[in-house]
Amino acid sequence: MNNFFQFLKSRTFFINILLAVVLLIFLLAFVYKWLNGYTRHGETLTVPDLRGQQIKNLDRFLEFKNLNYHIADSSIFDPTLPPGTVIEQDPKPAEKVKENRTIYISITRSIAPEIKMPDLIDVSYRQAEAILHSYGLKVGEIIYKPDLAKNAVLSMQIKGYTLKPSDVISKGSTIDLVLGDGYGNTQVEVPNLYNFTLNEALFILKGSALNAGRIEYDGTVLDTLAARIYRQTPAYGDSVFISQGQIIDLFLTNSKVVLDKHIK
Repeated sequence: MNNFFQFLKSRTFFINILLAVVLLIFLLAFVYKWLNGYTRHGETLTVPDLRGQQIKNLDRFLEFKNLNYHIADSSIFDPTLPPGTVIEQDPKPAEKVKENRTIYISITRSIAPEIKMPDLIDVSYRQAEAILHSYGLKVGEIIYKPDLAKNAVLSMQIKGYTLKPSDVISKGSTIDLVLGDGYGNTQVEVPNLYNFTLNEALFILKGSALNAGRIEYDGTVLDTLAARIYRQTPAYGDSVFISQGQIIDLFLTNSKVVLDKHIK
């Protein structure tokens, strides 16, 4: 036992301990350097922005960037984008990653999913517009028909075909709306607008729940405020009636000669 304690105090023991420590330090340094080279510590790449690119172009785009991609989602339909357009990615653009990292992307699908036509009957135009947008549908032509319910949806159409609620249609379709004009089938006599100025005629039309259609000035008109109506369509006449909400085209002149030809 005395020999053991004497050895612990000996120069040989301390030299062995020092050599073991130095050897351990060298071993740790070697392992650290090897791991640093194996993982390429500190060497990162900036993730490019792939959003808006076509899937067919990604192989060539990422070829020299030492990055890969994988399609994580291809179920999204966006009628405003071509099929196969990248809309989301992970990691995000400008993030730092290692070489050969896989970027997970979401792309738009090529075929529109089928949905059921929402019931818009008797819904106001503003509500119908919001509902169509929420279903991924677009508002097309607005068609007015005589009905007391002003701007209420009377029917929905696609290319002239009348849709029923729950009809199966493609998402992204354009829906034409038939709306009530608020006048119904009430008939009013065509007013006589001859020799009135435009402002006077508009006041008369408003009082009869009619609208101005085409407004046309002949070559004599230099002062539009002073121009007077010499012709209207439909023309004024005894027992000539049209539905409220209809339009009357107006033709104006500054020429007294033209007026004298047409004044009734």
